[in-house]
Amino acid sequence: MNSKHYDIALLPGDGTGPEVLREGVKVLKAAGKKYGITFSFSEFDYGGDRYLETGKIITDEEVEELKNFKAIYLGAIGHPDVAPGILEKGILLRLRFELDQYINLRPVKLYPGLDCPLKDKGPDDIDFTVVRENTGGLYTGHGGVTRKGTPYELATQVMIYDREMVDRCLRYSFELTMERKKEGKPGRLTLVHKTNVLTFVGDLWFRAFMDMKEIFPDVETDYNHIDAACMWAVKNPEWYDVIVMPNMFGDIFTDLGAMIQGGMGIAAGGNINPEGTSMFEPIGGSAPKYTGKNVINPLATIEAGRMLLKHLGETEAAAAIEDGVSYACTKIKSLAAGKMGYSTTEIGDMVAEKVSGASTG
Repeated sequence: MNSKHYDIALLPGDGTGPEVLREGVKVLKAAGKKYGITFSFSEFDYGGDRYLETGKIITDEEVEELKNFKAIYLGAIGHPDVAPGILEKGILLRLRFELDQYINLRPVKLYPGLDCPLKDKGPDDIDFTVVRENTGGLYTGHGGVTRKGTPYELATQVMIYDREMVDRCLRYSFELTMERKKEGKPGRLTLVHKTNVLTFVGDLWFRAFMDMKEIFPDVETDYNHIDAACMWAVKNPEWYDVIVMPNMFGDIFTDLGAMIQGGMGIAAGGNINPEGTSMFEPIGGSAPKYTGKNVINPLATIEAGRMLLKHLGETEAAAAIEDGVSYACTKIKSLAAGKMGYSTTEIGDMVAEKVSGASTG
């Protein structure tokens, strides 16, 4: 077996971030040992503690250093003694924009053993992927405020997209749909927008979508308004395979997705630059009240590690982690911290042991 090597940047972050990331790394190492993959892990202390001690969030030089890594593995960002938004914007959003991580990838998969809030829906019904455009739209900061604090205050926030931003997101989505079709999935891509109201930006997305469809004739396509998509994701989630949508809609819709797959404790995401440095993370927060208690659920972080490996092309190792997570989900009592029936480290050990014994066939 030929060994492959990857340099991975670790951002443990705040609260329980270091604890869950430790288990994620444990599982990556187990998969690496099984499938002939080696890693070099470089840890960076960007987060609330450093900010409180030094006033630094992340510097230009540090952003440039991260560009040397193929992937970043993140624990959690968010500190109770730092005002909301400072770390999130200063680290997470800055990295998304400066590393041009223009795809936010969110698998929504219900694993066996997990409770689903949807009546009569099981693992066969919930297995789709959301592609959220990650660097445009309302998040670009275009807009402003005049006469702030007066009765005549005026605020604007502008949804901005150009054709290149839309095209590259759509191309990634069509290619992903083709990959999933080869894996036995339906091969159906749904564009989600609000073209009946957002007639300028929505029209750009829809026309670009129809043009891209000509390049991928084997992909079945569909369109939903965002409000309808939220309704159908609850009523008939089995209809969806891959869904693509702009930034703000994706931010909201993926939290709905997290709930129907069992909760934030299993939800992971990737901030993808297909040509550069990508970042993988659990969707939940830093949960500071559980710090150091060894009770936080690491499965979402382990899932993020699975996504990292799949992004690197290590499909066998990623599949073994998926099997390990699936096994763990049938053993735990709950995804909630302190109610799993196992400690943080025991969950990590359980998945790592399952990965180590996974069949290579």
